[in-house]
Amino acid sequence: MGQSIGTLFGGNLNVLGLGNSITADEVTKNLNLEDYTAIVTGGSSGLGRECARVLAKRGAHVVLAARRADVLLDVKSLIIAETPTARVECMPLNLTDMNNNGGIFAKQFTPTDDGIEVMWATHVLGHYALTMMLMDKLKDTAAESGIEGRIMFTGSEAHRITYEGGINFEALTNPNLYSAYQAYGQSKVGDILLSRMIGQQLKREGVNVVANSGHPGAVKTALGQNFFEKGTTEVGSNVSKPFIKSANEGAANLLYVATSPELKGVSGKYFSDRKEIQPSSYASDDALGEKAIQYCEQFMNSKLAAK
Repeated sequence: MGQSIGTLFGGNLNVLGLGNSITADEVTKNLNLEDYTAIVTGGSSGLGRECARVLAKRGAHVVLAARRADVLLDVKSLIIAETPTARVECMPLNLTDMNNNGGIFAKQFTPTDDGIEVMWATHVLGHYALTMMLMDKLKDTAAESGIEGRIMFTGSEAHRITYEGGINFEALTNPNLYSAYQAYGQSKVGDILLSRMIGQQLKREGVNVVANSGHPGAVKTALGQNFFEKGTTEVGSNVSKPFIKSANEGAANLLYVATSPELKGVSGKYFSDRKEIQPSSYASDDALGEKAIQYCEQFMNSKLAAK
């Protein structure tokens, strides 16, 4: 049975992203990104595709990353049809196989081949692995070019709906402990913590690279429709519909975090509707952040050892 919107979010409707409806095109309209390269995960659909479209429109060299190569080629064609001068490459990438916008919502416990709950594997493990593989290149390129490198994790106000303790590591492999919304929420706690911990570390190192996270709001994408329409009561779903953003509106805050000159030097922060906001106590807990990093590192090491 579905849940009501009030029950699901504990009365906190910030998850719906009730800010203004500015679009990604408007947020970036005065930017020239010709000297930038952007790797966009989840680039085959939804927020990822919209971010890629707008970045290419502003001149960035865009690398589309997602699971299905055929769909990526279709997206590339659509982008070039709108912006004939667009520089777009496709990079087939399954974030669960490596067990920052690629996202999913699973109503039932769904393990990867490694036995780890798929939302955590995709949102946290996969994005951490990709970030670490690119980190040296990011630092070197930023130092050589003088252009600040930015890492943007897609967070969510749904991080406030999570297991007790913020992250239940046992629930990552135990289907008996699974709750879809709490599992999604803890994956977003993980994303926000990764951006916080990595962002703080980059500041300590004094390098020209930052990391932050952003909440897109409730967005009319396949993930968003699955989250709201299939997981809430009919009344709850109908109540939420007037506040659901388009993909172009949802991408606005993500591209603000990724590209805005206003955020130069800002690192380890969390943003919603182009404003820095305070995440939950769990998503602000450096000790929990260290545990999340250690989990990711141990997983990566085990994968490398198995090769």
